[in-house]
Amino acid sequence: MPTAIPTSVRIIREEHASLAAVLRALLDLLEQGPDDSAEGFFDSMRAMLFYIDEFAERQHHPKESNLLFPRVARHAPRVMDVVERLEHDHMDGEAAVRALQHLLLGWELLGERRRDDFARALREYRDFYLEHMRLEEAELLPEALRVLEPADWAELDVAFVRNRDPLGPQGVPRDPTYDRLFTRIVLRVPGLARMP
Repeated sequence: MPTAIPTSVRIIREEHASLAAVLRALLDLLEQGPDDSAEGFFDSMRAMLFYIDEFAERQHHPKESNLLFPRVARHAPRVMDVVERLEHDHMDGEAAVRALQHLLLGWELLGERRRDDFARALREYRDFYLEHMRLEEAELLPEALRVLEPADWAELDVAFVRNRDPLGPQGVPRDPTYDRLFTRIVLRVPGLARMP
């Protein structure tokens, strides 16, 4: 086990915190409802769901699936069941966030009768995603810290630093490609700008 927490583990935890904050913000915004600014409400909801799809599904999960999980499974075959479940979650998560985007569009375009379907699916997705992150942090990462070698961590650290969360901690350089998305989200949910 390394004496210091590897950069890649720190990044995974930071990215999980960002994703959890966005999930909370989605539910908080849902509870507030569209009120007088339906356009701004739906725009913010779409931006947050796009962030989850764009970042979590297309960048965060592939780093885990392609780099971290195989190394841990190779060094600790006893966690193969956990790795398989996490991989299955990654596949299910991609379809689920796209279904949420569709349900939100249905609510926006077809009206209030579609709100309950979106709200139910969002709560289920939040529960699913929080459990997924809990499993990674409680079972997979501790095993990774026990079994991976310094050379493994060096390679993982380089890969995880290369593409960082656009909503990640302050002080970490952001990819300017995501500035507009970041601005759109934090204008409606200012607390996300101060995420850990």
